[in-house]
Formats: sequence, C-alpha cells, structure tokens
Amino acid sequence: MNIHAVREQFPILHQEVNGHPLVYLDSAASSQKPRSVIDAVSRYYELDNANVHRGVHTLGSRATDAYEGAREKVAAFLNAESPEQIIFTRGTTTALNLVATGYARSVCGEGDEIVITPMEHHSNLIPWQQAAKATGATLKYIPLQPDGTLSLEDVEKTITPRTKVVSVTYVSNVLGVVNPIKAIAEIAHRAGAIMVVDGAQSTPHKRVDVQDLGADFYAFSGHKMCAPTGIGALYGKRTLLENMEPIEFGGEMIDFVELYDSTWKDIPYRFEGGTPVIAGAVGLGAAIDFLESVGLDEIEQHERRLAAYAYERLSTIEGLQMYGPKENRVGLITFNLDDVHPHDVATVLDSKGIAIRAGHHCCQPLMRWLNVSATARASFYLYNTESDIDHLTDALIQTKEFFGHAIG
Repeated sequence: MNIHAVREQFPILHQEVNGHPLVYLDSAASSQKPRSVIDAVSRYYELDNANVHRGVHTLGSRATDAYEGAREKVAAFLNAESPEQIIFTRGTTTALNLVATGYARSVCGEGDEIVITPMEHHSNLIPWQQAAKATGATLKYIPLQPDGTLSLEDVEKTITPRTKVVSVTYVSNVLGVVNPIKAIAEIAHRAGAIMVVDGAQSTPHKRVDVQDLGADFYAFSGHKMCAPTGIGALYGKRTLLENMEPIEFGGEMIDFVELYDSTWKDIPYRFEGGTPVIAGAVGLGAAIDFLESVGLDEIEQHERRLAAYAYERLSTIEGLQMYGPKENRVGLITFNLDDVHPHDVATVLDSKGIAIRAGHHCCQPLMRWLNVSATARASFYLYNTESDIDHLTDALIQTKEFFGHAIG
C-alpha cells in the first residue's frame, strides 16, 4: 500500500491546526473522507437529486439506480447472500435497535436470556437492557479475562439452552480486542440462539464475510469507513428478516393501507420507511469502492503494524498505562498518563495539532471494569503513518513533563 498516495486522496489532512500540521488520530470515532467519496456525494446533488422508488422521471430513476446500486455494493462487501438482506439505517446504533426491538422483543420472554459482554459500546448494551426489561428476559454478561479478551470456556458457560440472543462486538472500540465471533456464533447456534455482531469497529479495518462468521445479524456505520455520516446498514438472514416486524411506520414501507389495518412491503423496504439517506448511500457505495481499491487485507496489515509500533513507542513513556492485549489488536491504543486527566492530555495534544479522543468512549461499564473514569485513545486508519505516532509520542512526553512541573 502506497501510504503517500493514499494520504493525497484525503483533502482534510493537508491543513494546519493550531499552527501545526494536522495529525488525525481519532478515526475510531469517525474517519476522514477521500476525494472520491466527496465527489460522489456532490455529483449526486448536482446531477441526480430526486427521491427514490417513487417518480418515473429520469432523475428519480437515476437516484433509485444509485441507491440500489449502493445496496448491491454493501451486499458484495459483506458477502451477503443477496442485496435484499441489506437494510440501510442511520448507522450501527439504529441497526442494533432495530434487531433488539423488532426481533428480540418478539422472541424473548420470561426466563429467556440475552448474552452480551462488558466491553460493549452503549449502542450494543442499552438496546438489550431495554429488550430484557420489556420481555422479562435475563441480561447476562460473558466475563472478561484480565487483559480484556474473551475466553471461549466462559462463552460456553454463559450461553445456555435458555439463551435466545448473543450480541458481541467484533472489535472493541476501547481495548482493540478482536473477538472470536465465528467460534462464539457456533456456540450460540448449538444452544439455539442467534448471533448479532456489532461491526462498527471491524468493517472499516478488515475483510468481513458474514456467512463465514455465522452472523445472523451484522450492523455497521459508514462514517467510520470513509463514508458520510448518517448512513449505515444492517445485514440479516432472510428468514429472520421476513419474520420481523418493522419498528418505524409511514411512507414507502407499506404494501396496502386501509383505514384500520395495513400490510408491509417485502424486505428490505419494510424497514426503510420515509425518504432514506440517499446521498449517504451513494457515498457509502463510493467508500466501498475506495476501500476495495486500496485492499482490505492491506489496510488491516498496515494498521496492525501501526498498532505494534505505537505500543512499542508508548511503552517507553514512564507512567503511561495502556489497556487491552498487546497482541491481536486493531489500530488503536487506549491509555492514561499518571496524574493527568485524559481530557487535559487531549487538550494539550490538540494545541500541537494532534487529534485524539478522551472520555468514556460510550463504554461506562467497561471503564468501571478498568477501574478508571475515562481514558485517552489514539486510533489509526489507512492514512496514518509511523511519523504520526512519533509526533504523538513526543507530544505525550512533553505533556507529562509539563504537568509534572505543574504538579511539582
């Protein structure tokens, strides 16, 4: 992968922030957009802007073709069996809520179980809390190992014949852990449960095959993988989707409406009521084209090299603690500096043009498991380099020295 050629395609990276060249290390929150994606969205608005599935005029037909073409690209990208199994959503959060409300609440009851982990993002935790409360099901957690990984032995112990749903993040947005989804899915299926995968942090960074993984549902967001904000998708197995009730009602998701009853369209349209995020879908399709042109395997290898390099460099800073396993992690490092609040760390780094994330990362239960209130996080993507990590390391050393003198 030619990293310099890749970086040239991201206009936002070629600027100064607070008098310093921008070093963007917050892609786990939201990635930057290449010129091809920006241009695709602009072209849609300039040439094809119209509603989809409605008008018979030329612009409406072109918009519909672009929208459905993006669905086909997502299906191929995930190796779904067919485009009809791809539902466009606002992102991972909406997709997981659709499963927790439209599926889980109809199959779970008193005494049933929903199994998740303590490392889940709030988007893959709160919907299951609400589903358990609404149905009387029990919410159970697979315990974490000391390094934040999952043991398949613990998975086996936690999942029982009463388990109806298992929902686990493929990649932790805090620990960088890559969870053994395929093995967990096999255990879930043996128990008669379905496997839901939060793919928000995996889809941008590694090749995903939902059939090979054994995912019954798989959710992801576009804005973390070079696409616009406000667009994502849910993959679901056909039999599950066909038996799910929609949770949002209105135009375009109906088949026939009477005064006191209505029927729904076939999948996926029954779950896409109202005017969809058409430009976002076009941008998502363009982002998929871009990522595939670079190569998902090359992106994953590049990020793993950066993560290993960052772990090595940051390990030299006395008083800096990193969280999660040293091996088998994606391109992010979550850390704290002794006696310095992560928000202060992020503020100092921002003054040097370095953008990182600080806070609880929408993972408050995991923060409590780590025995911290917040952490700092540097996350890498295909456009980052070892030089970015060198700048981060030098700035952290300066930050430590500054606060050390201030405290002293």
